[in-house]
Amino acid sequence: MIVSDIRDDYEIIEGEKFMAPSPGFGHVNVTANLVTIINSYAKINRLGMAFADHFDVHFPDGNVFQPDFTFVSAEKAKRFFDNKSMTLHGVPDMVAEIFSKSTMKRDIGIKKDVYERNGVREYWIIDPWRETIDVYLIREGKYELDGHYENWSDDELLTLTEDERTKIEMEIPVAILDGFKVKIRNIFGWYFE
Repeated sequence: MIVSDIRDDYEIIEGEKFMAPSPGFGHVNVTANLVTIINSYAKINRLGMAFADHFDVHFPDGNVFQPDFTFVSAEKAKRFFDNKSMTLHGVPDMVAEIFSKSTMKRDIGIKKDVYERNGVREYWIIDPWRETIDVYLIREGKYELDGHYENWSDDELLTLTEDERTKIEMEIPVAILDGFKVKIRNIFGWYFE
């Protein structure tokens, strides 16, 4: 299905048009932090580029999504990026969706299925209320949960034993960037450590 009338506030999911609601402040903060951290590392190392909300991704199967976060490797950007329409026609290397009350079911359901079917190598599902991130990686054509990460406050960490604290992952490896790690606090925080 070719869709030529997509507007900035809609996605095409399995042939149906869905409104993409404006994100709230916490959502925008997480998106901005993720784009800033990953894009800075990728640009310095000439690995690719990151995009935030309202960036159209036209998948080969006809779906048109606006992921909350999209990363495209330098190699793919040269082949799939359309400078005229400022859209991507192809499969990004990584996407992330940040829960909102109106999109949560689609993020863990149909959108995850479409990303998997199209071969998006890394998919992060971010819950801004619980401050958790589930990282899925494609293995043999299917997503597998690679890790579940939680943002722990300093006060919460003090309630744990030393042994419990050593088991907590404070950084998330970005598989598509050869294990570059992002501090989870920097994704949810108001400043960077």
